[in-house]
Amino acid sequence: MKLFLRRTLALQKERQQGKKAKRQYARSNSQLLKKVPNVQECDASKASFLFKCLAQKINNLIKINKMDITIQEAQQQVDEWIKTVGVRYFNELTNLGILMEEVGELSRLMVRIYGEQSFKEADKGSKLSDEMADVLWVLICLANQTGVDLTEALAKNFEKKNNRDKDRHKDNEKLQ
Repeated sequence: MKLFLRRTLALQKERQQGKKAKRQYARSNSQLLKKVPNVQECDASKASFLFKCLAQKINNLIKINKMDITIQEAQQQVDEWIKTVGVRYFNELTNLGILMEEVGELSRLMVRIYGEQSFKEADKGSKLSDEMADVLWVLICLANQTGVDLTEALAKNFEKKNNRDKDRHKDNEKLQ
């Protein structure tokens, strides 16, 4: 897998520089296939397709790990994951219950980190970022299921808040 990742990253760099990307891809493809067991038996078109699919999956993982994805891309990637790895979406009410559960886990951790409660042994390994990501994941699932474009919804929400609350917080004595 390390060899595949190195070759994929090298090919990506090669494509960006525009230097003989197609020939490099073909050479790397054939060299990789010689080292991967059971792939030699595939015909060339199937092997090439497999290599392209694996490269795309790794590119998606790299993209996610860099966290430079838009909300729309996140919605698409969650949808792809659900349909390939997760088989199908849970129904909307089940996901609503899961969202409440995840918000509860986030709340419990926030109370322990910023509030006055001490950590239970079971909570000591928990990370705030993981809990927030769990909430975001289920929220994206619900948006996908109900046809909500979160990018558009967030833009409209900013507009609403800017119009409704433009002076509200400036005039709040408690915030001064």
